[in-house]
Amino acid sequence: MLGIIRRKVVCEASSAKVLGYSLQRARPSLPSACRGYATSGKETLILGRASGFVRGFNHQGYGGYPASLKSSKVILACLQTDLPLHMSNRSYSSESGDVVEAVVPHMGESITDGTLAKLLKQPGDPVAVDEPIAQIETDKVTIDVVSPEAGVIQKFLAKEGDTVEPGSKVAVISKSEGVTHVGPSEPTTSKPAPARENPDEQKSTEEAPPKEKPKLEAAPPKEKPKEALAQSPKPTPSEPQLPPKERERRVPMTRLRKRVATRLKDSQNTFAMLTTFNEVDMTNLMKLRSDYKDAFLEKHGVKLGFMSGFVKAAVSALLGQPIVNAVIDGDDIIYRDYIDISIAVGTSKGLVVPVIRDADRLNFAEVEKGINVLAKKASEGTISIDEMAGGTFTISNGGVYGSLLSTPIINPPQSAILGMHSIVNRPMVVGGQILPRPMMYIALTYDHRLIDGREAVFFLRRIKDVVEDPRRLLLDV
Repeated sequence: MLGIIRRKVVCEASSAKVLGYSLQRARPSLPSACRGYATSGKETLILGRASGFVRGFNHQGYGGYPASLKSSKVILACLQTDLPLHMSNRSYSSESGDVVEAVVPHMGESITDGTLAKLLKQPGDPVAVDEPIAQIETDKVTIDVVSPEAGVIQKFLAKEGDTVEPGSKVAVISKSEGVTHVGPSEPTTSKPAPARENPDEQKSTEEAPPKEKPKLEAAPPKEKPKEALAQSPKPTPSEPQLPPKERERRVPMTRLRKRVATRLKDSQNTFAMLTTFNEVDMTNLMKLRSDYKDAFLEKHGVKLGFMSGFVKAAVSALLGQPIVNAVIDGDDIIYRDYIDISIAVGTSKGLVVPVIRDADRLNFAEVEKGINVLAKKASEGTISIDEMAGGTFTISNGGVYGSLLSTPIINPPQSAILGMHSIVNRPMVVGGQILPRPMMYIALTYDHRLIDGREAVFFLRRIKDVVEDPRRLLLDV
């Protein structure tokens, strides 16, 4: 009727009782040629060999009860493929080479991890080559995680707020071409007869195309990333581009540098270091040096510098606060009744700290001579281990290099270190007037496990008082 060929299929199934059951339960009892089945009032889609929409009709028994397949013969109308077809074709990712992973790039030599701050894409979003998909925050910089290939994000393996390391997997990206859809085909001739015979069939045919239209419109944009990739392929860097190795030199560390590095790191790991600061008016000490430098050089054969003044001031402060000269040894505190001052000296091979023995028994000239001899040996590389061993307190003069302020690191097994800095003229209030004064910042780093803040402040205050008024050393006040 009206060009539709009906095939009568007698389907008898001893296991099925009701035609309205699901297809999966009724299908095993049907012949292979039968590809259609329908539930009451609903349309069931069956992907047959022709990949088309096929409908069947439920035959009701008398009185509205379903007819049994055993007692009656049922005719299922299987429509031909000349009706409108709705086909869908999609290329899915294979298990080999069709899926790539976006990983956290190299973040720098001093950065070991970071925080996933923001996801710039969502699962299902298309991405291009080198397009950022997430941001990693570190304590120094913000780094983008980029897509290594063009494709679609399948899922994220990390969420915002997670701590990630270089090489950690962030997302899985499919390199598949996308989804290709064939829209509903238009019938060559108008066939109103099926619509008149079955209104439900006409209604379902009219409702089907709108469901497929969004896929048809979304298909062309997903083809563009592949074309762009084929035209201009771009390499995917796994880490930032670094200078070539030919422009770098690898030099073995000297024994001195290794030792210094080990001791400084041990100091950071062992001590509870805290630094307190103060400032010193250098006017009087500079005047003392200017007035007596020629006579001092003529008598003692050595120039008068600032180091001898600070060494004597440190000796006075150590005598007043003996805890600063002590050291922790296990569960005990060792108080040392001698004062050996270590002087930090920078050399081309590294930092050395020769020791001025029994500094509390030396005068200005003897301190200056000892510093000059040890500094010369350190520069020439002839200083011995014995001349650097021991020491109860260290003075570091970064001011000779122009340092304005610093926090020095304790030299083990000591408990404190004094840092000197450059002298800078600054406006100061003196006697109610603002006058330019040569000022120096001084810093005391100490082991807070042993030395309390009160003793540290009193110690630094004593150094300030003696340097600003050297006459206190003569009067012992």
